[in-house]
Amino acid sequence: MIKKLFREMLATQIVSLMTVTLCMLIDSIMIGRFLGVDSMSAYGFATPLLLVFAAFGSMISAGVQVVCGKTIGCGDREATNACYTAAMFLSAAISAVGLALVFVFLNPLTRLLGAGTPSPDNPVFGLTRDYIKGFILGAPAFLCAQIMVPFLQLSGKRTRLIVAVAAMTVSDIVFDLLNVFVFRGGTFGMGLASTLSYYIALSLGILYFFKKDCLFRFRFRLLRPRVFKDLLSYGIPTIINQISTVLLVLLLNRLLEAAAGTVAVAAYSVISTVGNLCYCFGTGIGSVAMMLASVFYSDRDRRSIRELVRLMTVYAILIDFAVMAIELIIAVPLVRLFLGSDAEAVKIAAFGLRLVMLSIIPSSLNSAFKNYYQGVNRIGFAEIISVLQNFVFPALFAFVLSRFIGVTGIWLGYLCGETATLIAFSVVVWKNHGRVALSADAYSMLAPDFGTSAENCLERSVQSEQDAVAASEEAVAFCRSHGLNEHESMLIGLCIEEMTVNIVTYGFGTDRKNHHINVRMVLEADTRVLHIRDDCRRFDPVHYMELHKSDDPTAHFGIRTVMKAAKEVRYMNSLGWNNLTLVF
Repeated sequence: MIKKLFREMLATQIVSLMTVTLCMLIDSIMIGRFLGVDSMSAYGFATPLLLVFAAFGSMISAGVQVVCGKTIGCGDREATNACYTAAMFLSAAISAVGLALVFVFLNPLTRLLGAGTPSPDNPVFGLTRDYIKGFILGAPAFLCAQIMVPFLQLSGKRTRLIVAVAAMTVSDIVFDLLNVFVFRGGTFGMGLASTLSYYIALSLGILYFFKKDCLFRFRFRLLRPRVFKDLLSYGIPTIINQISTVLLVLLLNRLLEAAAGTVAVAAYSVISTVGNLCYCFGTGIGSVAMMLASVFYSDRDRRSIRELVRLMTVYAILIDFAVMAIELIIAVPLVRLFLGSDAEAVKIAAFGLRLVMLSIIPSSLNSAFKNYYQGVNRIGFAEIISVLQNFVFPALFAFVLSRFIGVTGIWLGYLCGETATLIAFSVVVWKNHGRVALSADAYSMLAPDFGTSAENCLERSVQSEQDAVAASEEAVAFCRSHGLNEHESMLIGLCIEEMTVNIVTYGFGTDRKNHHINVRMVLEADTRVLHIRDDCRRFDPVHYMELHKSDDPTAHFGIRTVMKAAKEVRYMNSLGWNNLTLVF
């Protein structure tokens, strides 16, 4: 089930990230081809400001993934709604403050970004300012759209997410074309086109949050300082990651301008935009890893965490090797989409793109593990990796190498920086593990006593009624071997058989998909907890029994027996799974 879920979530996350990045890619192509190199430079100078807003959105989004992942993992619906309420409130507050600050300090901010001073000899200043004005109007939708992504993933609404981001891409293309060929609004129009496309995506995605079956509910009474603190603390590594990236872009813009002028800055804008599209795979793997790690960590499921580490590592290497190979082959025609016939800019950008793409595999591994460590409460470690990966090492290598080999050294700074980061955090992992090891167990960085020991946990997969009976019999034997009396052991076995047979009967065969059921029984000291997860259509047995109360003792006998047998019953539909927890 984990492998299937990982693939489904990864596909959705990558499509979502690539679509957002594709909007920026389209803007870059339109600006470079139809508005000229000066406009492309202006877009490059404005990029750090876009990254600052993205940083706040990513911070809240990461906090949501970890905090909501934990509350969903333990089935706490009220805490889940508290997380949702705090995230929406933070998004609105940051948007309002950000808009006000940008418009009040627009000119000094444009100078700070490196666009120079306003003068007839410096058209880049005005072009940069105009793009910022157009884009910043969409800041509220931009932030909300970022935060909406993890909520839709956690609720299993992956199709709605894809539809929303696909609509954003199509509308961005249409608005860009209208701006270039009809309204001729320049860089302001390009920024405004992105703004409008974000609002369209938000309007489609947000409809889910008003539906009756929505997992999340906004409640003012749930606004609690502790939840804000948790969201921000778990999101800090992500904002450190983004701020480090902003600082790196600012530094590299200055180094490139000093080494080869604004043409090198324009080339870097192209490389950054194409690179962002390619890095979506690693970022997507990291986002899914963070979300699932937080769920499994709160469930103290060591086995699932090890499987997650293995999956994210394999996917990061295989996918990004293919991406790197493709980019090395098509580098020249790709950069020509942006820069047209400007031979010097095309040459610099194509060469730089090939060198930067050599860093994509270590970059994906760094991103995946950094996000995973956020999910398992190693916040400090994730923060260190963020700073090393996104500023310290690439900035150091770019600065030093540029002194010897110019612009080529700046491009090589990415490869050297990512590789140095991977080596540095691996050394820490090996020290923690006690020896050099490339195993999932070593890189999971879990405490030796974390989770339930293998002898106290029974986990089985069920895909037929025969499997359900077998799992029930194994559970009875498992409970008896742990000292439970015959009556309690038989009762737990009966609960497993009743619920899994019902799922097979009424959940399997309703569509053409292959479905899975996972049964996990945990026995430790006084703890007797049964987890049943399936990926069939939504079914809440607790709510079902509330709706079908009857004085007839034979009505709904199976589910009634299960409800009476358990001391506590919790249900939550998340990640596209039905999650039923029975405490005995």
